[in-house]
Amino acid sequence: MSALIRSMVLLGIVATVACGATTNTGSAVQTTPAGRPPVIEPSGPAEANTSDRGVIPAGQEMDVRLQSSLSSETAKVEQRFEATTAVDLMQDGRVLVPAGAVVHGVVSDVKPAGRLADRTGSLTLSFDRMTIRGRDYPIRGMATQIFESGGIREEVGTAGAGAGIGGVIGGILGGVKGAVLGAVIGAGGAIAATDGKDVQLPAGSIVRIRLDQDVRVR
Repeated sequence: MSALIRSMVLLGIVATVACGATTNTGSAVQTTPAGRPPVIEPSGPAEANTSDRGVIPAGQEMDVRLQSSLSSETAKVEQRFEATTAVDLMQDGRVLVPAGAVVHGVVSDVKPAGRLADRTGSLTLSFDRMTIRGRDYPIRGMATQIFESGGIREEVGTAGAGAGIGGVIGGILGGVKGAVLGAVIGAGGAIAATDGKDVQLPAGSIVRIRLDQDVRVR
């Protein structure tokens, strides 16, 4: 009998130690290292700021992801480039513009950095066309903010459920680290560098654009 009691006591001690180890491991996993900057996620799905059905209103902001790099050192005026919408744009519970829709842009002005310290590079980006579900729509938009991409990773639930391909694309967005350092957006959407450097926008950068006219989506 005494042997049985000793065995039960020993099993109890082992179980207690095991529980303590599991609890400590869980706490370690959930702890965020001190000093790590917070990650800003794309704000999506977004909602169209209008009650007019099928219309993206003037003043609407949208986040798009650059598909190629742009630099004030090498870019040329009238150079074309493409971006894709980062999240679904919703209206009354339906997807008005799915994530992954192509937004077409053009470099409308460029100034490379010079040798003088007070001369900085700048890029002015304009957006003039958007392809939604195979249809082209003329738009007029300008950049308002630039963010650095955090890379591609799965973001379950970022895009609206049931949005088909748009939902899938929106579901692998990747985080947004924050405003691109050394880039300041001025009047007319001109992106200026600081400290006499050129503007460098790598592929994957998030550009927040504002539409300057209504767009009716069929």
